[in-house]
Amino acid sequence: MNLKELSSLKVLENNLGSSTGTNWFAAGAKINSYSPTNGQYIGSVISTTKEEYEQVITEAEKAKLIWRDIPAPKRGEIVRQLGEKLRQEKDTLGKLVSYEMGKSYQEGLGEVQEMIDICDFAVGLSRQLYGNTIHSERPGHRMYDQYHPLGLVGIITAFNFPVAVWAWNAALALVCGDVIIWKPSEKTPLCAVACQNIIAEILKENNLPEGISSIVTGDAEVGKWISEDERIALVSATGSTRMGKQVAETVAKRLGKTLLELGGNNAIIVTPSADLKMTIIGAVFGAVGTAGQRCTSTRRLIVHESVYNKVKDSLIEAYKQIKIGDPLDSNNHMGPLIDKAAVQMYLDALGKIQEQGGKILVEGKVLEGEGYESGCYVTPVIAEVENHYPIVQHETFAPILYLIKYTGEVQNAIALQNDVRQGLSSAIMTTNLREAELFLSQNGSDCGIANVNIGTSGAEIGGAFGGEKETGGGRESGSDAWKAYMRRQTNTINYTTSLPLAQGIKFNL
Repeated sequence: MNLKELSSLKVLENNLGSSTGTNWFAAGAKINSYSPTNGQYIGSVISTTKEEYEQVITEAEKAKLIWRDIPAPKRGEIVRQLGEKLRQEKDTLGKLVSYEMGKSYQEGLGEVQEMIDICDFAVGLSRQLYGNTIHSERPGHRMYDQYHPLGLVGIITAFNFPVAVWAWNAALALVCGDVIIWKPSEKTPLCAVACQNIIAEILKENNLPEGISSIVTGDAEVGKWISEDERIALVSATGSTRMGKQVAETVAKRLGKTLLELGGNNAIIVTPSADLKMTIIGAVFGAVGTAGQRCTSTRRLIVHESVYNKVKDSLIEAYKQIKIGDPLDSNNHMGPLIDKAAVQMYLDALGKIQEQGGKILVEGKVLEGEGYESGCYVTPVIAEVENHYPIVQHETFAPILYLIKYTGEVQNAIALQNDVRQGLSSAIMTTNLREAELFLSQNGSDCGIANVNIGTSGAEIGGAFGGEKETGGGRESGSDAWKAYMRRQTNTINYTTSLPLAQGIKFNL
């Protein structure tokens, strides 16, 4: 893709949105977007000022009064239209994701497919926002619970999934009757503008207020406004554990709700009975996919001593076949890191591995020369380490895979896997039914996601996504994650002419 091709994308045409009739403010500082694929300037957006933020919230509060009164299946129809627009724009939006973020084009397409899938899920959900009927202890009484919209939902997303995570939240929040205010990463602002253009067009076509979906752009200060704003009932934040703790503390001070999806330090356990061909495929994709910049990227490979050398040799051989370059070239497996700050973190981690006693098996370096002008391309690394090394305990957002040997029973491997502060995704490679079931039991993985014979990355939208410990405890996407976007209410109806009290209490007048 070149700059001329990018500027012609339908999702960005006509000055980033003026064709949709959307209000685009232009008073704040400029945020420039540069592609990590070639270092070239793509375009700019304007940061939201505090005054403009207040305008956005005012419009959102007006819109919520209209949106929440629309029947849920009708709200689902709007989300269905969003899914159809995304199908039409899949190729172009996938290219934009690849170009602005740096992930491979196939992964960019996969990210847009996730958006389409969650829209499909939400459409069905719009007819299934069920409560429960409960038997009352009092005669002539009926009890039930039901769910109502929260109102305003703030969505803070990270650069690594610049469109899908917004859709996970947006599709569910919208069918639940909420309106959404999105603060995207300042590293991928054009992806957010593209999504806003798409949904704004749908709202306009259906004569609905644009305040149902808004974006506010800027740095951490804009995220702080959202966290502090008592008018925003729920803040869904995706990013680092450090950022998530700040959001959680700020929102908790005002007794608001949070949905946090934070860091991961994900491991695959490889047992003696593992299918090693499957293991290598899962480990390599998990470690180098998105250049190791997924929250579910495989960071650690915990391998039984009996197969350790075989796994190590196979991995080293597989890494020789990895092609690194322009992510829009389908022949390449891995694109660049997001920016030079990420490259520096990668280099710092390599130094710490050796300082702390680790052994580098596949060397890491920054690539130079033709095709690597951005300075953001690095080679994936394999290192032999011990699980307790401080650098291993820390999540490095880069393609660094740690090899860790375990001895004895699978319980020893599970203990190593769980001995980190993060708890997002985990996997075991085994053909032993007892090992698999133990891994999934209450004595097994302590992560929100636990897989058998697949890797740590590549979750489907049908299941709830999120993790425990410093991953934040939130759940997005499938299953009953929709309940986070609604407030629960218990109702009791007395259809008799008497007033019996609960627990048999007597109160005679």
